[in-house]
Amino acid sequence: MKQEPAATARRRGRPTSAVLSPKRITSAATKIIHTRGVKALTMSALASDLGVSVSALYNHTPSKHHVLLGVQDALNAEIDCSGFGTLPWDQALTLWARSYREVYARNVELIPVMAVLPVADAPHTLCMYESVAAALVTAGFPPGQVVNMIVAVESLLFGSAYDATAPGGLFNPGKLAELAPTFTGVVAVRTADPAEGADQAFELALEALLTGFRTLL
Repeated sequence: MKQEPAATARRRGRPTSAVLSPKRITSAATKIIHTRGVKALTMSALASDLGVSVSALYNHTPSKHHVLLGVQDALNAEIDCSGFGTLPWDQALTLWARSYREVYARNVELIPVMAVLPVADAPHTLCMYESVAAALVTAGFPPGQVVNMIVAVESLLFGSAYDATAPGGLFNPGKLAELAPTFTGVVAVRTADPAEGADQAFELALEALLTGFRTLL
């Protein structure tokens, strides 16, 4: 009698589910950047970590640039934009800036790359900017200043994201204190907690920006 093949035997042909997905590619790329640095992110390294051939990876994404756009878009999707359209512009901008800083403080390795990527082909990023721009235009800000306002806030929060992860004691003059007695004195009265100091500096700068923005109305 001819033996029937086992029902659980895997059939030849296409797998029943895709081996790769945009989410899986983005996750693997982010892990490489976090653990090995941005320079280590190559299509070959990414394919190896995903357990696929380079050609299979290229079938899903055309270039490293598009991989980085996916990483950027995934990060920006975590930023809280819920205040725009519901809260006054300054409260919404504050909520957005704090959330933005928090997301990138967890991903400082990505800032040098993410800060200079174009927004094309990044839908979450574009939706984020649309929410911000629409709220600012609706509030009465000159359209010609809106992008400048966004860039000003981002310039602050990217630097502050680095500051939030910096070690303590950066401003301690040590044995050279006599060269800068005034500076040494103000450092001494500042909080010794680096995280608290970073938060205070960010909030101070953000409020200064908001005060300046109000003069444009």
